[in-house]
Amino acid sequence: MPTYEYECKMCGHTFDVFQSMSDAPLKTCPECGKELRRLINGGSGIIFKGSGFYVTDKSGKNASEPTKPKQAVDKPVASESSVPSVAKSDTAEKVAG
Repeated sequence: MPTYEYECKMCGHTFDVFQSMSDAPLKTCPECGKELRRLINGGSGIIFKGSGFYVTDKSGKNASEPTKPKQAVDKPVASESSVPSVAKSDTAEKVAG
């Protein structure tokens, strides 16, 4: 149930009322009996309930350190027997030429 803030239009008296959202807004000031207006306020911050992310969660033992992105899994390197062999003379000609 939200808390609503009211202000008297005549005397300026302000107060908060804990009401259900389905309750009708108050109409008269408890101080002077004149007309009230309900003020719009920001309310409280967002609260996520249930399993999942919480604003107050810590990442564990190293909460002050920024998290590092996960690195991709390297593919296995081909064995020497599956790599075609290149003669030294062929390689020397390509580099020199």
